[in-house]
Amino acid sequence: SATLLPIDYYRNLLSGNDEDYAVYAKSVFDEKKRGLFICNDVTSKYTRRSDMEYYNIAQYIHAVTSQKLGNYLIFFPSHAFLNQVLKAYEDFFASEDVEYIVQKSSMREEEREQFLNRFEGNVDCEFESIIQMDIEYEVERTLLGFCVMGGIFSEGIDLKNDRLIGTIIVGTGLPMVCNERELLKESYDAEGLSGFDYAYRYPGMNKVLQAAGRVIRTAEDIGIVVLLDDRFLSYSYKKMFPREWKHYKVCTLETIGEEVREFWEMQNEEQVRMFPAE
Repeated sequence: SATLLPIDYYRNLLSGNDEDYAVYAKSVFDEKKRGLFICNDVTSKYTRRSDMEYYNIAQYIHAVTSQKLGNYLIFFPSHAFLNQVLKAYEDFFASEDVEYIVQKSSMREEEREQFLNRFEGNVDCEFESIIQMDIEYEVERTLLGFCVMGGIFSEGIDLKNDRLIGTIIVGTGLPMVCNERELLKESYDAEGLSGFDYAYRYPGMNKVLQAAGRVIRTAEDIGIVVLLDDRFLSYSYKKMFPREWKHYKVCTLETIGEEVREFWEMQNEEQVRMFPAE
């Protein structure tokens, strides 16, 4: 069930013949049940990382998750970036109505299970990375999972129905610059391909798609995907979008709350239309 997108990237990697082709199957999921929002006034670029940028991202997290109670996963490009935004969130937006748990840089199998158990509604398990707050678990509350892209919680997990109603993805998932990546880049450039795309942009986008794919797992699922980076609106990234991402809303800090609220209101109206009260 791996995400073999962008499709041209994987076809070139896995195929040895120019005449080989790939089949892109139509999604069985209703596109209207997923809200896709791209925010154009924040980024994870190194040149713009600052306390103000971390604060703005934390404000986005608050604005998105305060529109509907539920479980959300928030993905970051690194643990260091995660910790900076988490600090801003704790300082300015934390409340007793929200519980949040954090993926550690290294986790034992037991700790992974405990992390996921919180999203399954198991409040009896212990998880040492939980920010403990005075929460009455018998009432509904919002649960936030702070995670890292490409990690154990961005692929291979199934949180169906209301176990996960939204994913916020911070940044484009670009791998860190290293000797291995630079050698790959040089090799692809020598073959007449875009070395940067093959060594960095395509693998990064694959991590984004994997993280976004956590939201809709069944035909009945409803949820939102929020992309926090202005680079997603450039042609280089839009050309890699899945076909199902044709319709999206471009948002700012001033508009994201209203756009997300309208999505959930539309879903509520659709549910009432399909299942009117007797």
